[in-house]
Amino acid sequence: MQNSGIVYFSAEFGLDESLPIYSGGLGILAGDHVKAAADLKIPLTGVGIFYGKGYFQQRIDEGGSQQHLYPEIDLEESVYPVRLVRDDNGRPLIIEVPLNGRQVYAKTWSVQVGSVTLYLLNTDVETNSEADRRLTDTLYPGNQDVRISQEILLGIGGTRLLAALGIHPEVWHMNEGHCAFLSLERIRMLSAEGVPFETALEVVKASTVFTTHTPVPAGHDVFSIDMMDRYFGDYYWQLGADRERVLSLGRMDGAFNMTRLAVSTSSKVNGVSKLHGEVTRELFHRWMPHIPVRDIPVDSVTNGIHTGTWLAAGMKELFDRHLPSDWALRAAEPEVWAAVRDIPDIELWEEHQRAKSKMLQAFGLPLSSEGGGPLIIGFARRFATYKRALLIFSDSERLARILGDPNRPVVLILAGKAHPSDGPGQELIRKIVELSREERFKDRVHIVENYAMDKAKLLVQGVDVWLNTPLKPMEASGTSGQKAALNGVLNCSVLDGWWEEGYNGRNGWAIESAIDGDPELQTKQDTEVLYRLLEEEIIPLFYKRGDRMIPMEWVDRMKESICSLAPVYNTHRMVNDYWHKLYVPTSARGKRFAADNLEVASRVAAYKQFIRNSWSVQVRNVDIHENNSSGNGMTKFSAEIQLGAIWHGDVRVEAVGSDGHRGIWKVILEPVQQQAKGLYVYEGASPNIPINNIWKANANVRVTPISPDFANDFEMELSAWG
Repeated sequence: MQNSGIVYFSAEFGLDESLPIYSGGLGILAGDHVKAAADLKIPLTGVGIFYGKGYFQQRIDEGGSQQHLYPEIDLEESVYPVRLVRDDNGRPLIIEVPLNGRQVYAKTWSVQVGSVTLYLLNTDVETNSEADRRLTDTLYPGNQDVRISQEILLGIGGTRLLAALGIHPEVWHMNEGHCAFLSLERIRMLSAEGVPFETALEVVKASTVFTTHTPVPAGHDVFSIDMMDRYFGDYYWQLGADRERVLSLGRMDGAFNMTRLAVSTSSKVNGVSKLHGEVTRELFHRWMPHIPVRDIPVDSVTNGIHTGTWLAAGMKELFDRHLPSDWALRAAEPEVWAAVRDIPDIELWEEHQRAKSKMLQAFGLPLSSEGGGPLIIGFARRFATYKRALLIFSDSERLARILGDPNRPVVLILAGKAHPSDGPGQELIRKIVELSREERFKDRVHIVENYAMDKAKLLVQGVDVWLNTPLKPMEASGTSGQKAALNGVLNCSVLDGWWEEGYNGRNGWAIESAIDGDPELQTKQDTEVLYRLLEEEIIPLFYKRGDRMIPMEWVDRMKESICSLAPVYNTHRMVNDYWHKLYVPTSARGKRFAADNLEVASRVAAYKQFIRNSWSVQVRNVDIHENNSSGNGMTKFSAEIQLGAIWHGDVRVEAVGSDGHRGIWKVILEPVQQQAKGLYVYEGASPNIPINNIWKANANVRVTPISPDFANDFEMELSAWG
């Protein structure tokens, strides 16, 4: 039996362009996570799907329309060793998965990334029907039946695969909700051993971590209840609970929501930037309206990038010469990067020019980087509408003047794919192609087709400015700008995702977007700020040349960007954060819940059932007043609490109110008198809350069930208010 530490499930992994089983940021992040775990010798195993034809290859036709090509992946081309997993008898290891009343079989490929093994399931097996053999051909299919089949294969099949391999993880990490069915399968396996459903649920929760990457409700996978019944009709009873209880784990707004399932079966949930943590709390508040936004239990671990993957070879040589010899192993230490300030300006500038020249040559662009020009702005990412690829074209006449100045030429390079089902995203590409052909934008606007990791590397290393203009706050984190920053490319971005944390006023430029709920007004304001930055700051600074035609102040910003951002926004720091904030505490919790024949899990399950069945708590006669008798202006709170059958030691009673700055204050109230069976008077006081603010603060008294065994104060999502 192998104890593997952490198992990391993801629907996509972007390790290298030679293994195109990723579509965008989520997959690249997963690939970088795996590489950093290998670098840091963290015991991690990856589980995903091997898509035989990968994500589509993009061709843009004469009319600017995106064409979707699906060639078979050639495993011989992969830079990472890919092998078929075999059983002890040398036969391919086959996993059986129930799908809509039939059995589907999957083989497994393993990919070795340093010390980390990534297992990828694939249904192209002779014993399957032709339709089932095609289930794992492509990534994120538009067909809902294929989509749910892939997610069952990933979650349930991946869990069965680990059992077949004898891998028993201490921590299960779900990277986005696509894999959340793994929790149901883990409950089923415990149920098969005679463990009651509620106890099994506590065991699973205790050892599970969930990372959400999507700040918009529409970004979360949702399946109809009818579809769930079709695929899980023969499965519900195997979990040891009735259909309603199983569906309750993910039921939202009359459908089954995979993010809701992931949250219901995890003890730790995190967003991927500080701002995204806040946005996620707002989103989950809709599910738990009786819990104030600030109390919703969501951590945040800001994304980073794998330095070794994204740093230009020439830049690496430059750092090897000027930074401490072990800088690559100590990438998360700011003092290591301080030496960048001492690199001679000419060396840093010339190295960037080489990367720029290499990019132009690779893309066959009719431009010369002689003398450092032209200023090249890069915009490359998934063409989803909220990323606003056309924002810079909002005033096309003004943009034409900016790009067309013969003394200070500027070039715009764009790249990206739109999902085959995303009509508006594909329309963006068509519009950009159309604009690039207009006389005023000829040789000034270029679109690079078939964006993938190889082209992303050239762009983040070779452009001068990295542009990012999402509609705030819809960018969960974004990592392409971090890759650019590592290479000395300066960011000009909306203060969303990671950039809100990373921008310091000297390491790039910020489009300070106001979130006011009016996208049109926001777009208008952001466009004006972007044009003003280009005209008054970015272009003049780039063309302000000093000795040997070097833009000294620009190079200073490049150094500031590298020094301030490279040590923070890398996956060594990120995976260390996961290790200390999520993996270590979750491992300890999981072991405690599973110890002594599941003693803690059984106790917590029974306690929660009792609380739920007895929860008829009422808060009455709330009184808030100021007592000045002692001269210190105490605000006093009292309330009558009807607890019924629940013991007063099993609840927390507190006065809660807004601090006027999106935060909340809390004052604990203690039981001072029992008036009748289950009826108590609670009182408390605080010197720090001026009475005139109390009513503005929407103050109230709240009762919440508590337990030292809960992962957080609101684990039961229950509370009663006055």
